[in-house]
Amino acid sequence: MLLEYKKRDEKPWSKYVNKFSMFSTAALAATIFLGGCQAQTEEANADAGPVEEAENQAKIEEKTNVMYIVLDDSGFSDLGSFGSEISTPNIDALAENGLRYNNFHTAPVCSPTRASLLTGRNTHAVGMGNVANFDFGEEYPSRRAEIPKEAGFVTEVLGENNYTNFGLGKWHITPTVELSPAGPYDRWPLGRGFDRYYGNLEDSSDQFRPELFRDNSIVPLPDVENYHYSEDIVGNARQYITDHVSIRPDDPFFMYLGFGAQHMPHQVPEEYIEMYEGKYDEGWDVLREQRFAKQKELGVIPGDAELAPSDPDVPAWDSLNEEQKKLYTRFMETYAGFLTHTDEQVGKLVNSLEEKGELDNTLIVLISDNGASFSGGENGATNQALAYSKVPEEFESMLEKYDQIGGEQTNSDYPSGWSQVSNTPFAKFKGTTHAGGIRTSMIAHWPNGIESKGEISTQFTHVSDITATVYDVLGIEVPDQLNGIEQMEVTGISFAETFDNPDAKTGKDTQYFELSGKRTIYHDGWKAISKHEPGTDFEDDEWELYNVTEDFSELYNVAADHPELVEELIDLWNEEAEKNNVFPLSEGFLEGLANLPEGNIRARKSFTYYPGMSHLSESAAPLTLNRNYEITIPIVSGKGDEGVLLALGNDKSGYTFYVKENMLHYEYHNGAERFIITSDKNLGEGENTVTFAFEKTGEHQGTGTLFINDDPVGETEILSLPFKTSFEGLDIGKDLLYPVSPEYADKESFPFTGEIEKVQYDFEEAEYILIE
Repeated sequence: MLLEYKKRDEKPWSKYVNKFSMFSTAALAATIFLGGCQAQTEEANADAGPVEEAENQAKIEEKTNVMYIVLDDSGFSDLGSFGSEISTPNIDALAENGLRYNNFHTAPVCSPTRASLLTGRNTHAVGMGNVANFDFGEEYPSRRAEIPKEAGFVTEVLGENNYTNFGLGKWHITPTVELSPAGPYDRWPLGRGFDRYYGNLEDSSDQFRPELFRDNSIVPLPDVENYHYSEDIVGNARQYITDHVSIRPDDPFFMYLGFGAQHMPHQVPEEYIEMYEGKYDEGWDVLREQRFAKQKELGVIPGDAELAPSDPDVPAWDSLNEEQKKLYTRFMETYAGFLTHTDEQVGKLVNSLEEKGELDNTLIVLISDNGASFSGGENGATNQALAYSKVPEEFESMLEKYDQIGGEQTNSDYPSGWSQVSNTPFAKFKGTTHAGGIRTSMIAHWPNGIESKGEISTQFTHVSDITATVYDVLGIEVPDQLNGIEQMEVTGISFAETFDNPDAKTGKDTQYFELSGKRTIYHDGWKAISKHEPGTDFEDDEWELYNVTEDFSELYNVAADHPELVEELIDLWNEEAEKNNVFPLSEGFLEGLANLPEGNIRARKSFTYYPGMSHLSESAAPLTLNRNYEITIPIVSGKGDEGVLLALGNDKSGYTFYVKENMLHYEYHNGAERFIITSDKNLGEGENTVTFAFEKTGEHQGTGTLFINDDPVGETEILSLPFKTSFEGLDIGKDLLYPVSPEYADKESFPFTGEIEKVQYDFEEAEYILIE
């Protein structure tokens, strides 16, 4: 039963959704009409006269808008229409008046999925074999995050066909080292065919204080009360639609909307968390069984499907003590509230389409970019920097933050026991090529073009097929050249025939998958999945085999019964890998953050920044982890001058260099502990050169020393994070968004009142890690 919650808008779509909550699924399919457009039954079509037939054909041939809505790290079962107890009535209404696909597959992580979605091609073939934060070097051309111009985006193709293209929300398919205020911009949204863009370019975003970009510029946080990122991007999406249909009503538009939800950090207004108070007290084992039963009731899994065994690293709920249950329940209440809040934003967007008469002629495809994440670990997390670096938080520390979970003070993520619930009925998680990592929900909604309503399509589909389907239904042939550049083949296969017949054959017989050496091949109802142990030769991998036509949840490894088929599928994987530029293989992942191959801007030995420089993404800022370096800042200050000289990071982790009460301060926060140096003498008036020097003494540790005019004035030992300093970038002369140090948290951005000549980073050598 859907939870009741307050509606902020009482408009046509909202009224429809309120009806949805009052009727059973069967009753809804029989009685509710979306946007006044009645589903045409076969009987009605048989009775239609020539005039009515012509009118129906004209509806198909009129302009068609296209909208991709992408959820982040949401598992197969998280939506109400896929078996969840979480209230998602707006998304469920799209499912009930469109199609659900229960055999849809993505890449194991987000950047490859998005690259495949927007190009219609396989991930490695377009250079996105891993996430956009990693540059594995020229030895690994498919793992440099550089999508070539030969792989035209859907926006570039549609732009040639009179479409206006809007992008909003999470991007994460530009090499993150290029996310600087100086570009280069050719791999930013506007460089790949989008006419307007508003959102975050990195892998994730704080929901209350995000790093925002509009078009090619970083922009300040909107000055609005109770700001939330999901509401902001949807508000801008609605504005784009309003402007477009008001001025160019006869021209179609394409919209890509990537939510930060459900990616860590899970942050949402308290009222949404309160909706689920007590809902998860029975624990993840019971909830998983409940979702599994609901999935069978809804028909999104077969009646003979089996539930995968619990992951060995997930403890039984009954084995937990009361404090653990209390904390873990709060994490899940937050996750659920976050998704309900996201669904509400989807409802507002659909409302805008409905009000302007654009809903019926808009093809909406809603997906999640991969399976649910286990990055929260066994206990969950309240600090994203620690979770990302695989540094476990103290349980007691998290429990003390119980009331802050979901708010600005935390970057929370739920425990892996709940992510296992999200992935019901499958095993494994995001980052694997098992079903839990790559099999997610997909919904297609298009009243003018989808005859079937509320049905479930079971064909094997892949994220690359979505754009191929769009080209198919729009009657667009991908040009041989775009902007004078020869184009690669679109490898996705259209599933448009399922719009009229959910049982149609699409011809999608084969699909490979790979991430960090994990490999899977699907072919004609079979899946072969490699088991790779880090540090071993890929040729020695053992392969599992599943008959997914009969074994929906991929539970029965029948490799021993079909050794010849296993060998054939391994050969087929190798063929597909060769065609799509997968080789050479690498098992590297997080170490890719510290990989600085020649030509990478972060491999420079020296960086000079000047006051007034715009906020710089952390991924494009100098990499200081595990290296010897100096930061030198010539300043001019008078009596009473104070403020931040530079700051990288936020209140969860980072470092800051500031003057307060005539003393020089340096502070490094590794997420768990703060390392502070305060000068042992006052900063003199006039010209001074202040320096922070770090000398490495061990793995991810060293000595930090503070200097004024070459005189040491304080030092401390520092233990740094291993992979990423923070999820907020670098500011010169101020500290925007979240303050790194609580010592100036009460002073908004704490700008330096003296003069800064420049900020100089110097490294002894351009060290980098060789990915193997």
